[in-house]
Amino acid sequence: MKSKSARPRPGGNIKRQKKARATRKAPPKSKTSKRQPRRVKSVKSRKAKAVRKPERIKKPVEIDASTQEISKAISQTPKTESESIAPTTNLVVEQASTIAETVTPVKHIDVISDTEREAPRINEIELEFPISVKDLSVKLQIKPSRLIQELMQMDILATINQKLSQDDAIKISERFGFKAKPISDKEEQILHLHRQKDDPQSLRPRPPVVTLMGHVDHGKTSLLDIIRKTNVVDIEHGGITQHIGAYEVNLPKGKITFLDTPGHEAFTAMRSRGAHITDIVVLVVAADDGVMPQTVEAIDHARAAGVPIVVAINKIDRPQANVDRVKKQLSDLGLVPEDWQGKTITVGVSAKTGEGIEELLDMILLEAEMLELKANYQKPASGVVIESRHDKNRGPLATLLVENGTLHLNDNFVSGLVYAKVKAMFDDRGQRIEEAQPGTPVEVLGLTGTPDVGEEFFVISDERQAREVISLREAKQRQQRIQPVKRVSLEELHSEIKQGKIKELKIIIKADVAGSLEAVRDSLERLEIPEVKFQIIHAGIGPINTSDAMLAKVTNAFILGFHVQPDERAKIIIEQEGIETRTYNIIYELIQELKSALEGMLEPKIKKVFLGRAQVRKVFKLSRAGAVAGCFVSKGKIVRSATINLVRNNQIVFEGRIANLKRFKDDIREAGEGFECGIALAGFEDYQVGDIIEAYEIQKIARKL
Repeated sequence: MKSKSARPRPGGNIKRQKKARATRKAPPKSKTSKRQPRRVKSVKSRKAKAVRKPERIKKPVEIDASTQEISKAISQTPKTESESIAPTTNLVVEQASTIAETVTPVKHIDVISDTEREAPRINEIELEFPISVKDLSVKLQIKPSRLIQELMQMDILATINQKLSQDDAIKISERFGFKAKPISDKEEQILHLHRQKDDPQSLRPRPPVVTLMGHVDHGKTSLLDIIRKTNVVDIEHGGITQHIGAYEVNLPKGKITFLDTPGHEAFTAMRSRGAHITDIVVLVVAADDGVMPQTVEAIDHARAAGVPIVVAINKIDRPQANVDRVKKQLSDLGLVPEDWQGKTITVGVSAKTGEGIEELLDMILLEAEMLELKANYQKPASGVVIESRHDKNRGPLATLLVENGTLHLNDNFVSGLVYAKVKAMFDDRGQRIEEAQPGTPVEVLGLTGTPDVGEEFFVISDERQAREVISLREAKQRQQRIQPVKRVSLEELHSEIKQGKIKELKIIIKADVAGSLEAVRDSLERLEIPEVKFQIIHAGIGPINTSDAMLAKVTNAFILGFHVQPDERAKIIIEQEGIETRTYNIIYELIQELKSALEGMLEPKIKKVFLGRAQVRKVFKLSRAGAVAGCFVSKGKIVRSATINLVRNNQIVFEGRIANLKRFKDDIREAGEGFECGIALAGFEDYQVGDIIEAYEIQKIARKL
């Protein structure tokens, strides 16, 4: 059987193939060439590649002048010395000289100290608070696990989706070298020019804005009528003011802008929208009627706004007028006249005869001079909407009071959700004007709607930005409808006081008769709390009306009613704003409920009750448990849950708690008098023989009013 190796290839002869292999000649070998190591060959190939590939220099190398001088000195070395230098050194010298010739020397290099180099770089980031842990980790460019670990070191336990408060987010950002600040609102960026403070050198005096307030039919509009020397009362229906009017009066000593309101509701409505336009309040009191309920309300509203009050005692020409009685009533309300050694300016006037009008105007200008009212006349205008209405021929109209800057024709401004371009301006007498300076009331045309009374307006140069502000405000309004404003209730007072959010408790009291009102008021005023300032901002007779609800809204106050209920309009405001309102029919229930709420605000009294005393007789050093004090209980008992004071040489060295209490090898809850025990304190191991360990129990005693 033939083997596989002897088997011929297909298509060939074995002998012929062997003969062909034998006749093949090998390439001639060079006599001188020897096989070089493979390592040298690879080095040569790399050198060849390095020669072929051009050198790439991304950026010129900058060296200082001292390095350049050294390289020049090396290049100028004599031949005798340079011949002795190794070939590698010659290569370095040639490269250094080449760099020195081609590189431009740096004129100045700041020397950075080691402390400056090690100081961390603080980066500023803008955050929207509250922010989740995950979003904050993205802003800080760290892992959420690392951030959670750092929060745990700050005693803050948070999950990855939990929201962090502004204070916590700022603190944790500083730990990672970031300075966090609230993200700037787009609307605030556009209105930045109006929000920033003006340069004192650019401010000039402006006319004061005066509001007339008081009881119905005490002569507010008649008094303004004789001041303006016009007849406004005849225009009003029934002689009662039905809308807000703004008038400018030119006097030899200066200008005064008067606001005639239908009551203090409009005055408070302006404040509810953040507008504080009134500089001085003129309280009009009839000399024959004296102080009335609406007079008291007007005083409370003016005080809540922090506005100075000038009293005009009107109708002194009537036979039944009694000025001294009015002054006494004002003194009982805290408005002591100047001629009675007080600080309140009181002027007797007559809107019918004109008596005392000039003196009243002089007192107003004197009060305004004391206030030092100034404004910037050069910047874009801003102010408040005094009145708005819709005219069937001219469309939406608005009466504006310019507070700062100058309003010109064709200016673009926004007010609330209304955009406007001023097409025409009229003064309080109906005459066309081209511009309105600070303290000037004007009526404007060109609005897209009627803005709310008390809304602020801001002139914006760019129409696109003005419309952007409107869209942002609409979005905020939709968000507020989804999340209504939450006000503090009596049940939440304790937690709010504990967090430091409330330091003043404001209350509005309404009762059915004067006797009940005085009884309730006296009982509440006797409740004195050092931690909280208790303030009754208004007390009146009659049902809870719209004025009470508006005042409570602005001042964040509670409304307490005794034998009275809110009227229909007040109920709507109370429900919309979430104002806390309580009504009672029994006076002691009102006092007791408020007293209980106030008692919850009080911090409890802390009392330390002595439990026992032990003396350290020996200190044991243990490998696992650390130092343990071997003690003998000389008096009372040592309880494991007690607070401990370690006394050495009659001085308290440590105050804390017991970490471990043992008798022999057993854990015990307490050690009685005459027994030995081992005590290990939490966070303290520096025991010495002779130390005294005293045990106390902390008791919290609720305070009562």
